[in-house]
Amino acid sequence: MSFQAPKGTFDWLPPRSEQVLAVREALVAPVRRAGYGYIETPVFEDTQLFARGVGESTDIVSKEMYTFPDKAGRSLTLRPEGTASVVRAVLQHNLHNGQLPVKLWYSGSQFRYERAQKGRYRHFWQVGAEALGSEDPAIDAELIVLAAQGFASLGLREVRLLVNSLGDQTCRPAYRAALQEFLRGLDLDEDTRARIEINPLRVLDDKRPEVQAQLGGAPLVVDHLCAACKSYHEEVRALLTAAGVAFEDDPRLVRGLDYYTRTTFEFLHGGLGSQSAIGGGGRYDGLSEMLGGPPLPSVGWALGVDRTFLAMEAEGLIAEAAPGRVQVYGVALGDDARRRMFLLVHELRQAGVSADMAFGGKGLKGAMKGADRSGARFALILGERDLAAKAVQLKDLTTAEQTEVPLAQVVDVLKGKVQ
Repeated sequence: MSFQAPKGTFDWLPPRSEQVLAVREALVAPVRRAGYGYIETPVFEDTQLFARGVGESTDIVSKEMYTFPDKAGRSLTLRPEGTASVVRAVLQHNLHNGQLPVKLWYSGSQFRYERAQKGRYRHFWQVGAEALGSEDPAIDAELIVLAAQGFASLGLREVRLLVNSLGDQTCRPAYRAALQEFLRGLDLDEDTRARIEINPLRVLDDKRPEVQAQLGGAPLVVDHLCAACKSYHEEVRALLTAAGVAFEDDPRLVRGLDYYTRTTFEFLHGGLGSQSAIGGGGRYDGLSEMLGGPPLPSVGWALGVDRTFLAMEAEGLIAEAAPGRVQVYGVALGDDARRRMFLLVHELRQAGVSADMAFGGKGLKGAMKGADRSGARFALILGERDLAAKAVQLKDLTTAEQTEVPLAQVVDVLKGKVQ
């Protein structure tokens, strides 16, 4: 039998994989310019970190986590999202005792056992940014602006930004009670009814049409905000407007994780069908305490790299990539010439020129075919006669022009041509 990638996963292969890498770099470039530092956390963590941090009532914790015992019987989980791990690392290494906010960005794989479909995978890539230890509408606005800049830098035009406030511990309880009362009167299945008691906001996030159809008259959090939350949200909105970032108020927007408070936002794209979210985030002022740390008001987001790539394809922004892996390709004929070409390719790479050569003793015709496929602009052809003359034939593969260059000068000549 031949092995296949597990269901709900996929392989990124060249040259598309190079384009995905470029998308990832573009999405994080704005936060790097804004002084966010890179953090890398383990791919697996103590299961309780996510059970507590993401929330017992969420689909992620109740249905979608890859959880397993290790050899010592400890329960570990592949990370389903990045924020809980970042907060754990900040607390563990006492970063919150230094300058605040602690500004961090990450990039990596997340894992959720979801129903596989276009735009929804069981192994997916996210980039994220978090600002920890500051309760300031300007930092909420900064992060939203930086995410919008990342999408704009890729040329995406059909991205919509939805913004809402979920209130805080002062005004949320009254809203929660009003929402629970409303939801208890609906025709819902047993699991959903149980969710009403644990975290009723999660019911609003239920995407099933039979649930959505009943939510028309649900009370809105925006009508229950206290004065402090209202003015905080107005300031975030005013700063976004001042920065020229277009957004829509969505009073029904909630996020799928339990830790969000106040500012919440989502970036959507119409080209992805039902899985239209390409990124989102919000403020999570109580998460540090949930994980046993001190109060650490924080805000952050995660952007889906593979979903952003699909959105770019939908807008026709992904060109058919030429396989241009190297600038120079070496073709050697005969054993002595091959040994000299091996060193020449090594010297070119050390000089900063990307280079490859024909391997496996191919003849001239097969080796030149390899040169064409490599996407290189120049071929270096070295035969026994060239070796005796201490020269090499330099062929421009776009014009077919060929010149003889002394072996001692070829690295300098090529550096001048490719840079």
